[in-house]
Amino acid sequence: MTDLQISLLAIGGTLVAGVLIFNKWQEYKAKKTVENAFGEGHDDVLMNPDAPVNTIARHEPSLDGEVKQDAQPVSHQEPVHGEDVTDAQAPVQEKELPVDELIDCIIPLEFETPVRGEKILAEIADLKYVGKKPVHFIGQSHSGDRDVIAVGGAYTCLFAGVQMVSRNGPLNELEYSEFIMKLRAIADNLSAHPDIPDMNKVMVNARELHQFVAEHDAQLSVNVAANGAPWALNTLLAALEKMGFDQRPDGRLMMPDGEGGSLFTLSTNVSVSETMTSRLTLLLDVPCVAPSRDAFGAMAACARSLATRLGGTVVDDGNQPISKLALDEISGQVNEFYAAMAEAQIPAGSMRAQRLFS
Repeated sequence: MTDLQISLLAIGGTLVAGVLIFNKWQEYKAKKTVENAFGEGHDDVLMNPDAPVNTIARHEPSLDGEVKQDAQPVSHQEPVHGEDVTDAQAPVQEKELPVDELIDCIIPLEFETPVRGEKILAEIADLKYVGKKPVHFIGQSHSGDRDVIAVGGAYTCLFAGVQMVSRNGPLNELEYSEFIMKLRAIADNLSAHPDIPDMNKVMVNARELHQFVAEHDAQLSVNVAANGAPWALNTLLAALEKMGFDQRPDGRLMMPDGEGGSLFTLSTNVSVSETMTSRLTLLLDVPCVAPSRDAFGAMAACARSLATRLGGTVVDDGNQPISKLALDEISGQVNEFYAAMAEAQIPAGSMRAQRLFS
């Protein structure tokens, strides 16, 4: 081996070692960035219940691309001295049943004599879906009360409901025909008389409801982009879980609403095999969360907190920075969105909304 070959090998080895050292140094800096960001001394509006959350206005991203001006703040009325605000004339809400006349095609099956709940449950056990549309049942007792079918109960009428719309689209003729065919078999076994509605009318109702769902299927997102080096993923995930996020099997993280549901989700935008990320995306499924939870306000506050801690910038999907003022100005549009859903008797966060936008 010549002196030139030996020299080239030595230079090559030095370069490889240099690259490895540089990569390790970059990973170390990314890890320290996240560790420092989530260290002590940072006040977080999501984690500290005593933080002045109400000083941050509630605001949402635009649903139609416009920013509406003159958004009015929500006023908070103090209770009158001596007034008992506990259960003060609170309206009694009707129990939400799995068969809903607004979003389901409901077919009654009247019995010749009362039928026990366990017998009905055995007959309907296999009819849970037609195509991708869920099917539910409730029963009516001799007193006229309607509720889910229960063992030990006795029912004079069975109501079968197939959901007319989901995010996958409206109920179609094939699904409806399958529903009717299976329902007739159940009726025969229970000696019931089904009242089958006209298919054309059902299809018209399904298409009209689907139009509403299409117009109100809003998902709003904000992103946090790294200003410099990417963040170490293992350290970042551990810190996010300490903030309250629950990790899902698909890699997304969910911020719980405290009652078993989701407030908003967070994605790292990388596969599970990656070790670093330079962008986080927070996503709110608007029609599925009740307005009272102020989910977007919490999501925007979380994004700003992460940006401050990690040395990032809150940006939109086009990577343009979003200011706090811009987020604030959009909240009025979201309030209008909520009002439109409530007027249509499908309030955001209700069982109806969650079923339709599933």
